[in-house]
Amino acid sequence: MRRLLAILLPGLLLLTACGGTAPQPQPSSQSAGETAKFDSLKLTDNGDKKAPGVDFDKPLAVSQPTIKVVSEGSGDTVKANQVAKISILALNGTDGSQLEDTFPNEPESLELNDELKTGSAVIYNAFVGAKVGSSLALAVPGQQSAPSASPSPSDGASPSPSAAAAPTQLLIIKVLSASDPTPVLDKPQGDAVTPPPGLPTVTEKDGVPEINVAGAPAPTALVSQDLIKGTGATVKESDTLTVNYVGVNLSDGTKFDSSFDRGQPATFPLSGVIKGWTQGLAGKNVGSRVLLVIPKDLAYGDAGQGQAKGDLVFVVDILGVK
Repeated sequence: MRRLLAILLPGLLLLTACGGTAPQPQPSSQSAGETAKFDSLKLTDNGDKKAPGVDFDKPLAVSQPTIKVVSEGSGDTVKANQVAKISILALNGTDGSQLEDTFPNEPESLELNDELKTGSAVIYNAFVGAKVGSSLALAVPGQQSAPSASPSPSDGASPSPSAAAAPTQLLIIKVLSASDPTPVLDKPQGDAVTPPPGLPTVTEKDGVPEINVAGAPAPTALVSQDLIKGTGATVKESDTLTVNYVGVNLSDGTKFDSSFDRGQPATFPLSGVIKGWTQGLAGKNVGSRVLLVIPKDLAYGDAGQGQAKGDLVFVVDILGVK
């Protein structure tokens, strides 16, 4: 997880509407806060994969969250309920030093949904109505950007003695694209695939997969086998997935977990699960049903976790990705 975004963005999404107004039926991007502080701000565009050059009068300090489109793009207008793909450059408002740069990496996703609208009208109102290609400046007061309980030694400076002493942070956010979210599927959709012999067998009863491990040997490497080949988006390790799944122990077929039994799919970042899932589901397509046979060293090791012990077998239905 990127350090600055892990600390800063969750807090920003909880900001109240400090100066923003309710979106209009055909909204345009709405500024909020002390926007005159951005009058000296100048950007030099270096393309989508390289952060812009940034020049501004220093020190920059604000007492409330402040946001404004400072460079308007020429693309389509960003709409409510879309997912914006963004890149972020974060700077210290006191001296302009760089804190974080996500431009060379995969874009971040920002869901412009009702949750964001309620939690942070400032952020929501600025993005909805902006145009793709625009750059927004967001200044965050020091006491909100760097809580004293979460010092950042990687910045190369000593932790601040108190949250109020921290500098304002300036974020330059470029809107790279905006698209409607892909609906989450109810069940896998695609073409059935006949797996090779020697793997655990999978049948289905009332829409729920059942796994039979009889005769299946211990894996010498991770097995990731499509049972249904979906045609949706390709999964990346950085994605958040919505899935239904069943997990059993390869040794005796004991079921230790099932989202089907709980009656609802599970949603989680693929980077935050066991290595067998991360490696086995990356590159698969939404709509797929995937059989995973996972060696214990890519699962929970010799110790196991709860009832999950040794080599594991999962059937995973990939229903959505974001």
